[in-house]
Amino acid sequence: MNKELNSIGINKKASDTTVVVAMSGGVDSSVAAAVCAKQGYDVVGITLQLYSSQNPARKKGACCAGQDIYDAKKVADKVGIKHYVLDYEEQFRSAVIDDFTDSYQNGLTPIPCVRCNEKIKFRDLYQTAKDLGASSLITGHYVSNKSINGKRGLFRARDINKDQSYFMFTLKKDQLDFIKFPLGDLTKDQTRAIATELQLINAEKPDSQDICFVQDGKYINLINKLNPNTLAKGNILSVSGEVLGQHDGIANYTIGQRRGLGYASGEPNYVVDIDHVKNEITIGAKEYLQTKDIYLKDINWLGPNELPADKFEIPMFVKVRSTSNPVPAIFKRHGGVTKIEFNDPEYGISPGQACVFYESDKSLSRVLGGGWIIKDKNNTLN
Repeated sequence: MNKELNSIGINKKASDTTVVVAMSGGVDSSVAAAVCAKQGYDVVGITLQLYSSQNPARKKGACCAGQDIYDAKKVADKVGIKHYVLDYEEQFRSAVIDDFTDSYQNGLTPIPCVRCNEKIKFRDLYQTAKDLGASSLITGHYVSNKSINGKRGLFRARDINKDQSYFMFTLKKDQLDFIKFPLGDLTKDQTRAIATELQLINAEKPDSQDICFVQDGKYINLINKLNPNTLAKGNILSVSGEVLGQHDGIANYTIGQRRGLGYASGEPNYVVDIDHVKNEITIGAKEYLQTKDIYLKDINWLGPNELPADKFEIPMFVKVRSTSNPVPAIFKRHGGVTKIEFNDPEYGISPGQACVFYESDKSLSRVLGGGWIIKDKNNTLN
């Protein structure tokens, strides 16, 4: 191989060490499983069936059903490891899909991948691996887990274009001793090269994209089926409160949205507020999307030092959406209110999204934690 994976850091002979690998059917988790097997570990591959794939011709780039389970099984057979499929549909529906639809009903923009990591992969599967007597749970995420000065931490991936740390901020410190991410020091091209060298069936399989359980690519159809009240018509308001027209349901809108507003004035307009209680959206010019600060709830701190209980200001870098770069900001808490103040204004930040903290904006920088963006300092989501 051109490059070995980083050590999973277990102080036992590989042949005496059982590891559970979460196998989605994609190339990344397959390479993680294959290389662990090649290094001599006793590998147990586990694929979670998270939803029923009733449409075998569903869109490319989803995961965790149908073809993906087949691909994971074929890889396991190829590299000679045990493989099991566990039915997690009920847990996934409750923890992820219901949260997804409820969020839109409350005027929020959810991140189902974070909820899946938090509630399914790194809670339920984590416990399953423990119950099996494994020494580690391995995944194919592009993020690093390192010990510095005896303190284990979470770090961005070497490959910034594939870094998935934004989706991992809910991991707990005590979980980092058990969960390992062997792809954190690799680029995607290197991962595919390993898969090709090992002749894995999915070496050229496209990456998973969008929302895995929205099979037709239209999340609004799923919401209409599971939570039709979210699509009740309501008023479109100007920033001055004037009624401009009618919308087709708040689930059709997110903060910062410009297209498909149901109103045209000749000037660009954006969704600047969603009021789920009154079932109203407010639109206005881009300037109304600008903000210098945001409020957060449910902070998960991963920094090397303990976080003071109150009255602190910590300079750091933050990401408020998965596709953005970390930007400089101040993390503050006073009187129990947690706040982020940006050095420069940000635009179109949506309640329900995550704000993730970093030591710097560079690759391999430490993840300091994160929290959920809320609408106001009263700790309400809307």
